[in-house]
Amino acid sequence: MSDDFDARKTRAAAWFRTLRDRIVAAFEGLEDNHGSGTPGRFEVTPTTRADGGGGLMSVMRGGRVFEKVGVNVSEVHGILGERAQKAMAARGVPGMDKDPRFWASGISLVAHMQNPHCPAVHMNTRMFWTPHAWWFGGGADLNPALECAEDTAHFHAEMQRACDAHAPDYYPRFKAWADEYFFVPHRGRARGVGGIFYDDLNTGDWEADFAFTQAVGSAFLPAFLPVTERRIATPWTDADREAQLIHRGLYAEYNLVYDRGTKFGLETGHDANAVLMSLPPVAKWT
Repeated sequence: MSDDFDARKTRAAAWFRTLRDRIVAAFEGLEDNHGSGTPGRFEVTPTTRADGGGGLMSVMRGGRVFEKVGVNVSEVHGILGERAQKAMAARGVPGMDKDPRFWASGISLVAHMQNPHCPAVHMNTRMFWTPHAWWFGGGADLNPALECAEDTAHFHAEMQRACDAHAPDYYPRFKAWADEYFFVPHRGRARGVGGIFYDDLNTGDWEADFAFTQAVGSAFLPAFLPVTERRIATPWTDADREAQLIHRGLYAEYNLVYDRGTKFGLETGHDANAVLMSLPPVAKWT
């Protein structure tokens, strides 16, 4: 499978980098067009994984629109440790004890906004390969501190549009999966207003699954930018800011306790700063 998949790995990694470039440019464009003071710019730092591969960590802090936003891409490879091998075996991947090599590439984005009326957002898409199996995963979800039905409806409509173009059952399946995956059990509530989430996607047709993953990534900016543009100039109060900071505490709890990507990144030795990029710059707990 390795030889057959070399070209496919290259294509997938190139797409994630292209999507990263597109999103970074759009976010810096938002900074140019809104607010006062100096517009924010991304600080780009190469990342490395000791056992193989690396990526780019792009973080903007203290911008006009974004208080903190990170857009990371990575392409890593190596040998899975024993704990990760067991996790793969539990997910039904055979033969990991005999050949524990892996390759993975993807994009991961989290944005925490200045205005409490602008929702935080998360998006990631990825491809994972072993000598025994391959799959795609990812999704996007909206995380407002101050919920607005209009924003939620718009975000979900764009996610549904991406799904419906590929399979009629994808949106209801992946929306339900997001509702389950982004639930915070110890708080008894969802992290936000949902979106879509999928993992282990392998229909047997790599081209179709890659095309769907590209569609999810391409849907992100149409889903998020209009929501941000709509709320960016809304006046806000100290109470609104307090609600935003407390919601960020919930977000941090989820990412540190439950998020599968955070656990995998730390367990496989990827750059810790890149893995923890998703954490908010400031948060509060009651």
